[in-house]
Amino acid sequence: MTTMTNASVREFKMPDVGEGLTEAEILKWYVQPGDTVTDGQVVCEVETAKAAVELPIPYDGVVRALHFPEGTTVDVGTPIIAVEVAGGDAPAEEATAPAAQPEPAPAAEEPESESGSEGSGRQPVLVGYGVATSSTRRRPRKQPAAPSPAAAAVQTELNGHAPAAPAPAAPAAPAPVPGEQRPLAKPPVRKLAKDLGVDLATVTPTGPGGIITREDVHAAVAAQSATTAAPEAEPQAPAPAPAAATAQAAPVSYDASRETRIPVKGVRKATAAAMVGSAFTAPHVTEFVTVDVTRTMKLVEELKQDKEFTGLRVNPLLLIAKALLVAIKRNPDINASWDEAAQEIVVKHYVNLGIAAATPRGLIVPNIKDAHTKTLPQLAEALGELVSTAREGKTSPAAMQGGTITITNVGVFGVDTGTPILNPGESAILAVGAIKPQPWVHKGKVKPRQVTTLALSFDHRLVDGELGSKVLADVAAILEQPKRLITWA
Repeated sequence: MTTMTNASVREFKMPDVGEGLTEAEILKWYVQPGDTVTDGQVVCEVETAKAAVELPIPYDGVVRALHFPEGTTVDVGTPIIAVEVAGGDAPAEEATAPAAQPEPAPAAEEPESESGSEGSGRQPVLVGYGVATSSTRRRPRKQPAAPSPAAAAVQTELNGHAPAAPAPAAPAAPAPVPGEQRPLAKPPVRKLAKDLGVDLATVTPTGPGGIITREDVHAAVAAQSATTAAPEAEPQAPAPAPAAATAQAAPVSYDASRETRIPVKGVRKATAAAMVGSAFTAPHVTEFVTVDVTRTMKLVEELKQDKEFTGLRVNPLLLIAKALLVAIKRNPDINASWDEAAQEIVVKHYVNLGIAAATPRGLIVPNIKDAHTKTLPQLAEALGELVSTAREGKTSPAAMQGGTITITNVGVFGVDTGTPILNPGESAILAVGAIKPQPWVHKGKVKPRQVTTLALSFDHRLVDGELGSKVLADVAAILEQPKRLITWA
């Protein structure tokens, strides 16, 4: 590469666009090598586990290289684009390889502050600008330790042959001692180890500079499984013929001409993990009530003609949301969460009302902040903005954080009702079924009335049957007699 006197190449790294996220998928590049970019210009769109986000570049210059193609999932902190900027030499941590290099080197080191010094802890992140620089010093890299005899024996058993002898240049690393620095690993690898219950201090690193990789974590899990299974094994008959072993190891086949495989990632992957965690953490209870909402439907039609709602979308969901807010005011303990670490019930004195929305990228649950303070026209405006933003795929991560209770409207799909799963961190979710004419006993006679079924799921750790029943009954009573919005408010 030809070095320019008054220019330098800077690497723009994948930022943490949402609190705690570890990776993002590059959906679309808006620039190509050779294009000129300016400070604040959007260069790409990425999808995190929470939403699609556009990333602006934080400096002026000319694009030298795009390190990853569209559709690639990249770890936070990994350089994704190289830009040649005017000025002096680039900082050491932002220096880049020539544009022809296929992949950037991994960010192996992690900053660590002096004990007790200022600036310790997680640095604030500005979307598109990475983590702010600090005066933290970097710890020296550790050399990978030679595998122990026990690990070598396990590897021999798993692979069917003895591992290659380690290079004699570096001596084996000593066993960890109290106070020693933690093993080197990138955030996604640390999360993987935590999910699998692996202590990183027991993992033998194979990455450059002593970094623990995903493969190292999986190898540790395999070694633990082999060690655990060995004492419990019953005496076995002689090994079966090789043909039988080959048959058992045959890969699963599928009909590629008649099946489509869709990678699970982004919002759909996060939703799946959240639903599994919720279903197997909070003990769900679901109660149902069928209610005559004829008067509510008449009120909806009247409000559509009211000048206060000109330009606003008025539908049954608006009055259902208001009914739930009034029920929460009458039964505030339903608006709470369970703090497992502190073993406390946290009652929220505000309502961030979540509305489950189906989008092309999967189910998301943005919420209306401080919904309890809004008038009916303000609530209608907020609902309209929430739905339109979700349909456009522009819902921000902040809009999906901090929800306290949720409504899911399955009735729009013609479904009568369901047993909804709690949004993680919340204590209740209300499912609204289809509203349709049904025979109903009204004033002593069977008449066609507008009827729907409501279902309330709640966390039985902090919501008992009486509280859940009161909330559901209050919502039903308001929808049956909407004048209660005035008398109960």
